[in-house]
Amino acid sequence: MLRPIPLCRQGFTLIEMVIVMAVIGLLLTLAVPRYFVALDGGKVKVQQQNLATMRDALDKFYGDQGRYPETLEELVQKRYLRSVPVDPLTESPNWIAIAPLDPALSGVYDVRSAAKTNGVENDTATIAN
Repeated sequence: MLRPIPLCRQGFTLIEMVIVMAVIGLLLTLAVPRYFVALDGGKVKVQQQNLATMRDALDKFYGDQGRYPETLEELVQKRYLRSVPVDPLTESPNWIAIAPLDPALSGVYDVRSAAKTNGVENDTATIAN
C-alpha cells in the first residue's frame, strides 16, 4: 500500500507575519513624514510660480495699457491670463490685491496669497529659496 506524500508547509506562521508587519510599519514611519513635507513644499513652489505669472501679467498689462488693471479678472478679459490661478494653499483663486504705492495710480499693482500661516498672512515673495 502506498503512503500519501506529506504536503509541503503552506502559508506563513504568525511570527513571520508579525515580522513583515513590523518592517512595513518601520518603512512607513520613515516615508510618510517625508511625503507630506514634499507635498507641502510642492504647494509652496506652485504658489510662488502662480504669483510670478500674475506679476508678469500685471507688468505686461501696465506696459501695454499705461495703467494697472482694476481687478485680476480684467487680466483674464484682456487675455493676459487664461484664468486667475488657484492658490494651492487655500485651494481657491482668492488673492489679495495690493494697490500701487503712488496715490495717483489705481488698480492692482501686486498680489499676494490669502493663505494664513500661524495666524500671519503668508507672503511667499519674501520667503528665501
